[in-house]
Amino acid sequence: EGASLETTIHETDEASARTTEDTALQRGIGVAQGLHIEGAVDQKVPTMEAPGKGTTLRTADHRSDATAASQQIHISPPTQKLREASPTASPASQYLTLSPPSSTQPTTIARPPQKSHHSPPPTKRSSRPLPSQQAAFTSTSTSTNPPNTTSLTAPSPAPQEKLKPNYAPTGLLAAETNTVAHTSIILKYHEPPSARLPPASTPHLLYIFKSSALLSTLALHERSCWLFGREKMVADVPIEHPSCSKQHAVLQFRFVVRKDEWGEERGSVGLYVLDLDSANGTWVNGERVEGRRYVEVRSKDVLRFGESTREYVILVPPKDKGK
Repeated sequence: EGASLETTIHETDEASARTTEDTALQRGIGVAQGLHIEGAVDQKVPTMEAPGKGTTLRTADHRSDATAASQQIHISPPTQKLREASPTASPASQYLTLSPPSSTQPTTIARPPQKSHHSPPPTKRSSRPLPSQQAAFTSTSTSTNPPNTTSLTAPSPAPQEKLKPNYAPTGLLAAETNTVAHTSIILKYHEPPSARLPPASTPHLLYIFKSSALLSTLALHERSCWLFGREKMVADVPIEHPSCSKQHAVLQFRFVVRKDEWGEERGSVGLYVLDLDSANGTWVNGERVEGRRYVEVRSKDVLRFGESTREYVILVPPKDKGK
């Protein structure tokens, strides 16, 4: 009876140990697979507190421990080699392996770019003749062309010359000089350096006629210049006809040097008429004179200004032969 009792107790201990190992194995596999094991989903595993404080049984739900345990427990399938390597280890420890928790984002490592060790392809030498020296100076090389070739460009345009100072007279000083005092009238004519008074021995007279009637007579030799026009403030001889300009024409005595028939130079004072770019012109003996050009007039010449019918006759009395 004593031997049979010992045999029964031994068999009971072995059955209890196998039951405990099977329960731990099912719990580990269920936690790792998210508690999707058939027959182990709704099971409750009894847990015990540390010995010495009294044995107290409590149950724990697999689902409450699955989230925390799955982050730290890694399940590996059972192998025959693992069982043979550690025969003394518990059956549950052969399937459980602790691993540190993994981060949520994967870590990437940037690798430095690798330099290419391939040599550039050999360049093809041109068989064309060399350019001229002038073309070589005007040629430009670009990055797209091979190193041994040059692209010829059109010759650059000649550089523009800088503006040079202009010292020509602007006419402002002459206009200021020719301005009539206390008025805004600017004289169109200014006497030249060659202006002279005629000699007293040769008087020049001007007779003004209208329809063969003598209106007046002027002694031209009294002054060196006579201005004709409608502007009474500046005109020496006023003209009332509307076809005439305000400053129409001028009679000027000038000293001119001429060569005689033997090539000798002789100077004399003569009378000249000058049209001041009038609208209807100045006429000498029926011919219109060119504007801004001196035309010499002599005795018995007839002048007309614009469309006026008045005639201006120049007469020079003959010298007295007795004197």
